[in-house]
Amino acid sequence: MSDPNAGLTPEKQSRTATYAYAVGKSDSAVLDPVPMALYIGTGGDLSVTMLGGVDVVFPDVPDGSIMMIRVTKIKEATECSGIVAMC
Repeated sequence: MSDPNAGLTPEKQSRTATYAYAVGKSDSAVLDPVPMALYIGTGGDLSVTMLGGVDVVFPDVPDGSIMMIRVTKIKEATECSGIVAMC
């Protein structure tokens, strides 16, 4: 799994996204490259695996949200749709 932000200082990690791709739900597929944020088209519960390996659920994410989180997986239990990974 590639991480375009690996080795960057926190200041540089907060840069603007230069690449984006649509993602689906999967308990096994690893996002590559690792996004710096997610756009959520249609909201609901967002179940992810964080870059550090912890599984977490963000409840009731609103439509059109940008989640500034580093994740490796969008889990099957996710209710959200129209998810775009921003790198």
